[in-house]
Amino acid sequence: MITVILNDPPYGTERSYNGLRLALALAKTGEEVQVFLMADAIFCGLENQKTPDGYYNVGRMIKGLLKRGGRVHTCGSCCDARGVSEAQLIDGATKSNMDTLAQWVSQSSKSLVF
Repeated sequence: MITVILNDPPYGTERSYNGLRLALALAKTGEEVQVFLMADAIFCGLENQKTPDGYYNVGRMIKGLLKRGGRVHTCGSCCDARGVSEAQLIDGATKSNMDTLAQWVSQSSKSLVF
């Protein structure tokens, strides 16, 4: 199991985008992947993202990861601080907490932070 922790917003930098690219590539190889969204990365998990044609869309990337059996959780405190409810998240993404992240990290063979 590999845990990928994202911290940056979905757009403006490419750190979260690159973390999701790696998570998808790992999932395609059959690796069990879980992604934890923290700080402004929680916005990666919002439903109904609309981006210009030809521009990457992290919402679609998260949906693709979920379809491949990946797990996506968001930091509950980070969501609360930014006024984001679980109902606003992509179907399959879960509002979570640091205890879950701590468990994921302790059980993972690798943890990667973007």
